[in-house]
Amino acid sequence: MNRGVVYQGPGKVEVMKIDDPKFVSPSGKKIDHAVILKVLSTNICGSDQHMVRGRTTAPAGMVLGHEITGEVIEKGSDVEMLEVGDIVSVPFNVACGRCRCCRELDTGVCLTVNPMRAGGAFGYVDMGGWVGGQAKYVMVPYADFNLLKFPDRDRAMEKILDLTMLSDILPTGFHGAVSAGVGVGSITYVAGAGPVGLAAAASAQILGAAVVMVGDFNKDRLAHAEKMGFVPIDLGKHDRLGEMIAEVVGAPEVDSAIDAVGFEARGHSGKEQPAVVLNNMMEITRVAGSIGIPGLYVTDDPGAEEKAAREGSLSLKFGLGWSKAQTFHTGQTPVLRYNRQLMNAILHDRLPIAKIVNAKVIPLESAAEGYARFDAGVAAKYVLDPHGLLV
Repeated sequence: MNRGVVYQGPGKVEVMKIDDPKFVSPSGKKIDHAVILKVLSTNICGSDQHMVRGRTTAPAGMVLGHEITGEVIEKGSDVEMLEVGDIVSVPFNVACGRCRCCRELDTGVCLTVNPMRAGGAFGYVDMGGWVGGQAKYVMVPYADFNLLKFPDRDRAMEKILDLTMLSDILPTGFHGAVSAGVGVGSITYVAGAGPVGLAAAASAQILGAAVVMVGDFNKDRLAHAEKMGFVPIDLGKHDRLGEMIAEVVGAPEVDSAIDAVGFEARGHSGKEQPAVVLNNMMEITRVAGSIGIPGLYVTDDPGAEEKAAREGSLSLKFGLGWSKAQTFHTGQTPVLRYNRQLMNAILHDRLPIAKIVNAKVIPLESAAEGYARFDAGVAAKYVLDPHGLLV
């Protein structure tokens, strides 16, 4: 009997009985390139929270969850590289492996898995209708292309709380740091001390940054960031970010900036200002510097306070970024571009990401409580344990 976390409407999720996975696409077509996984771990993500807050057009009844690690328990006849019993990481991107974008490893914008737009994902609005993995069991298509097999089962289970972060937040944070041009000696600022922000900060460190600053209003999250070795920037002090950066590095600018906040950003007044982080990034990033934007921005936001923002339009100081010859990189992370290297960093004790994001294991049946705590700003990353194997 399968059970999963189901979105019931703004502010409400419920764990309930859901259909067992089958080798069938969202359009009803039988597929043989898929596997069925017993879900070993599946995480609550800030992107899920956007839907649960009612900030997207997600319909009630959607099974949530795009951060999935599991064991292969059944495979289709076209699956050649995987066997029953393999433990695998599932990129949150659903990708065919055959289209132009997939062949260039731009798997976040696969051209075939979503009839509405480029890019597919599990358990997410407007991303192709693929059933989410905050559940006991889930079907994963194009398995040979998408799934990352862990080389040793016992070692994988020892490191499962770190490896579960490979499905999204660690590659997403790493992509943010890479696209922001972080390298040896970089002065780096990360906006947001949530799990993705901390993953971006950890990625900046492993890439060789000299200084990694993390800004937020949430004092608990800032305290944890400092404990993990990052320089906290308390945005509640005042609204002159450049001055606070200058106190740390001697100048009001950075080489690389990473937006790990996204479209629900707020200013000092407490009101939503969806462009405030991006505008701050342009102000503090040096001439010819780079800005990575792994934070989520949407085309439709029915809960936005600004009329323009409801259609994804933001009041950007784009002329500032243009005049400074800055580089911007946006979009979903192509997880497959990074997850194997990051797996090796984890397995060889170079990247204790579970500790860095403060991973907390809770039962699948406690998902609603985990969503509520995360929404309240707790300094933790909640990992759901569908089969009681993680504790």
